[in-house]
Amino acid sequence: MTLFTRIINGEIPSYKVAENDKFYAFLDINPLTKGHTLVIPKLPEPEADYIFDLDDDTLSEMIVFAKQVAVGMKKAISCKRIGMAVLGMEVNHVHIHLIPLKKESDMLFSNPKLKLEPAEMAQIANSIAIAIDGEA
Repeated sequence: MTLFTRIINGEIPSYKVAENDKFYAFLDINPLTKGHTLVIPKLPEPEADYIFDLDDDTLSEMIVFAKQVAVGMKKAISCKRIGMAVLGMEVNHVHIHLIPLKKESDMLFSNPKLKLEPAEMAQIANSIAIAIDGEA
């Protein structure tokens, strides 16, 4: 069972920003920028570790879900764009990184990670969740 499956199952706490029956979005605890969010699938292949192993319907739905999250993020976080990356090397569970960008170099994974207090993480997650719900 992967770390992300344990988050989906509620065994490990997370800063949830959105969820539906197939996908879960939550703040990265080692963010590149404030609001850095991960989108992961819950079904039907929760522990697939390579995004292109997902069936076409799941992949398409995941991208649409990620778009909904990104639209909410853009409203909640001061940034020029939301960048998207799929690396999948650090956790063996398909995931999409959504990263608020002020400049392209904000997307460099070699950059130092931010250390944010739990209260600030909760506030960021809440503001994104509210912005996403405003879209529904």
